[in-house]
Amino acid sequence: MLSRLSRAGLRALSRARPGTNSGTSKSHEVETISAYMVCAGRKLFSSTTNATAGDSNNKAEAKISVTFVDKDGEEKLVKVPLGMSMLEAAHENDIELEGACEGSLACSTCHVIVMDVNYYNKMEDPVDEENDMLDLAFGLTETSRLGCQVIASPELDGIRLALPSATRNFAVDGYVAKSH
Repeated sequence: MLSRLSRAGLRALSRARPGTNSGTSKSHEVETISAYMVCAGRKLFSSTTNATAGDSNNKAEAKISVTFVDKDGEEKLVKVPLGMSMLEAAHENDIELEGACEGSLACSTCHVIVMDVNYYNKMEDPVDEENDMLDLAFGLTETSRLGCQVIASPELDGIRLALPSATRNFAVDGYVAKSH
């Protein structure tokens, strides 16, 4: 359990925009880590407590609006808790976004297209592993990302994500992932 908690902490820290101390305050880093840990807290046990119960309830309830646009152009607006990946949000809302590797950066089946470049520019740059997987994605665009790597944050409130008309799943032809 400690190793899962450590990996979650390291991932949260890497999302806190290291090396940008001039423009990033400690409170922003704490908010980023807290937002990620809210999502991780649903899956991981932690023996630490918050200073006040009211603070944790407010953070746990904080959500952003995300619109998924399927291959037929139909839109579905969902509320996504801060810290949750778009892959998880899609699965929880019965949106057909495969995610064959379950978010481990080993496939491109959760490929999404950010429909507004302004939202795309608000995100962290993709890491090399994500870019490697995106190279395999069907219908790659300049604003393509992997849904497992797009994490809900306040600045992404209102984002619109298009789902490509097909995916490339090299593991199993015809496999459709079940919601977790």
